[in-house]
Parts: sequence; C-alpha cells; structure tokens
Amino acid sequence: MLGHGQIWAAIDALAAKNGLSASGLARKSGLDPTTFNRSKRIAPDGRPRWPSTESIAKALEATTTNLDSFMSLLVEGSPRLRQNVPLIGLAQAGQGGFFDDAGFPTGQGWDEIAFPDVDREHVYALEISGDSMAPAFREGDVVLVAPGAAVRRGDRVIVKTTEGEVMAKELARRTAKQVELRSLNHEYPDRSFAPSEIAWIARIVWASQ
Repeated sequence: MLGHGQIWAAIDALAAKNGLSASGLARKSGLDPTTFNRSKRIAPDGRPRWPSTESIAKALEATTTNLDSFMSLLVEGSPRLRQNVPLIGLAQAGQGGFFDDAGFPTGQGWDEIAFPDVDREHVYALEISGDSMAPAFREGDVVLVAPGAAVRRGDRVIVKTTEGEVMAKELARRTAKQVELRSLNHEYPDRSFAPSEIAWIARIVWASQ
C-alpha cells in the first residue's frame, strides 16, 4: 500500500536518476515547471496534494522509464510510518449520518486499515461493492479517498447525492449547470445531476489493485 510521501519521493528519485530537478522533470515531461515542486505537494489548508496519473505517465514517457522501474522507486528506502484510516463499505456509505458536509466520515466505530505516510484526518478508505466501475475497480477493491483534493475532469471520484446515493464514477464534466458522471462499465448508464443535487464529490487518490 502506497502513501502520499512515497509517491512524491519516487518522483524525486526519478528526477535525480535522470540528473534533473523536480521542475526539470516536469519541464522535460511537457508539464508546467511547478507541477512536481514541493510547494505543490501540500495545499494551503494543510491537506496533501497528490500527483495526477497523467503527470506520472508523462514523466515515465519522457524519461523512458517503465512501470516496473518506477514501482521499484516507490518501494525503495526505509519503511514509512503507518497510520490507521477509517475503512467504510460503499453500501454502508449510502446510509444517512456517516459523513459531514465535506465528505469526511463522522463518528466512531469504523473498521480501520493501515496505510503508510498518510494523514488520517484528510483521507479514508472505501471498499468497493458492485461492478459499475469494472474493470478499473472490482468488488472488494479498496480505494483511498481524499475529500479535500482538487477534482478535475477525468478523475475517478466518489459522489454522494442529496438523496443519499453514493457511487464510484469518473467525472466527465462539471459546469455551473450540470455534473456529468461516467460509468467505466458500459453496462451501466452515465449519470447527470444539477449541482444542487450533489452533496459532495471526493477524489480517489489510490486503489489497491
């Protein structure tokens, strides 16, 4: 299981391996030079910021690094401090009273799961049920959810409606008038909501596959 600090450390190691700074790696990858800067790793409110899958993919392509090599960078080094974070079932999440208005779990009595180098106040784990996100997420997969993380088009997200429905989807489009959600499993329909029908949207920042 991988944490926020491990992923950023692997990006730093990738840059160093190629004789680059963090900003040099971003520039070589065709990204904004500040994409991998340390100042971008923690939000102003103290919440962790995670690199996007797209930015990592571009860095690997720019440095001709395969995924196995990057994974070795992820697991190198000393063990990270492990923290227990709340573990919630997707079906359970749809029941009333379990989340605050920002999408964070409230109360006590949750199951817990250990993750390295995470701030338990800013993330929680969710166990997927159903197959609407297959093949990306399957029944029993665990995803790490960060309600405070910025959400952009193409991100995989957990969404709760004001009616209490909780679902795992991909954010297809978000405007002032409509929120469009895509089901990765084509056997399930895409969904559209007015912003007033959405209680919260939280970004999935890690998955257990």
